[in-house]
Amino acid sequence: MGSVLFQPFRLHDLTLRNRIVLSPMTRSRAGAARLPNRLMADYYSQRSSAGLLITEATSISEEAEGHSESPGIYTDAMTEGWKHTTKAVHEKSGVIFLQLWHTGRASHSSFHGGKPAVAPSAIKSNDPEIHTPTGKQPTEVPRALETAEIPRVVEDYRRAAERAKQAGFDGVELHAANGYLIDQFLQSKTNHRTDKYGGSVENRYRFLKEVIEAVASVWSARRVGVHLSPNSPFNDMGSLDFREQFTLVASQLDRFGLAYLHFVDGLAFGFHKLGEPMTLADFRKVFNGPLIGNCGYTKETAEKAIAAGDADLISFGRPFISNPDLVERFRNGWPLAELAPMSDWYSPTGAKGYTDFPGYHQRSH
Repeated sequence: MGSVLFQPFRLHDLTLRNRIVLSPMTRSRAGAARLPNRLMADYYSQRSSAGLLITEATSISEEAEGHSESPGIYTDAMTEGWKHTTKAVHEKSGVIFLQLWHTGRASHSSFHGGKPAVAPSAIKSNDPEIHTPTGKQPTEVPRALETAEIPRVVEDYRRAAERAKQAGFDGVELHAANGYLIDQFLQSKTNHRTDKYGGSVENRYRFLKEVIEAVASVWSARRVGVHLSPNSPFNDMGSLDFREQFTLVASQLDRFGLAYLHFVDGLAFGFHKLGEPMTLADFRKVFNGPLIGNCGYTKETAEKAIAAGDADLISFGRPFISNPDLVERFRNGWPLAELAPMSDWYSPTGAKGYTDFPGYHQRSH
């Protein structure tokens, strides 16, 4: 019997040719101007045999920036630049979503002309330092967003979603994971607000809800995915009430008829140890739409998760960096190339460590 990984999947009105997803990964090849370029188009094109590709996190505004040389989607030039990627992927019959990103407190004043980063609350990360355009710097206390400012940030997401549509993407994913702005609103560790956006699990969900409603005014909700990471300590996250919070979030998201929920269930990048980790099965109980599992999967564990009905799709990150033909390697039982070193992950080194990984047959001959 053939592997479940290679069965097509109906993602609402889209047909995916397999259950393998390219996970969003920051790769920092957009240059100082943050313009998506032809090299990036080559990178995604090389990996377009995945059933679904999700781009690297892409900033929705200047205020959202927090990582050097990552791309944006808030100017005409950026929108035009992404067209190289969508065209290249579609020419190979691929399906690609753009991940929309606001880093919140996981940023630094040097990204914003000396102005502090914004966040739900003025709570500094306990991480000692952050990578900035001027090298490593100590983390800073962010400025808490005023209640009256929040609609402006929501509108930034809506405009970015509009630009994603103009650039030819098939949908968008909201980055609500890994300690960035939406996650900061969701979690009691980073949200100490006393207005309607804080103080209870329902109020902490409100910002994400408003962002989804805004983005779904541009796209059908079935072309909007959401990325969550309740187990992750990344960017100094982890809240005592994480199970209650994220169970509520998933059950509320179920009402929208979203494209999917993309859940970092694996613990390969760490776990905050504030209770039993949440699993795909936990989310399956409260979310009836398509579920994508993520983090640390192998071909075998991916097959098990799908066969058990816990996930519909599985996303792969690091294996896709050094194996542009990961789908073909899985399909044919070919060995995987060694994982690329961290120095390749997000280094502004152009093609080196980015588009120069050979496919299995190129390596063999």
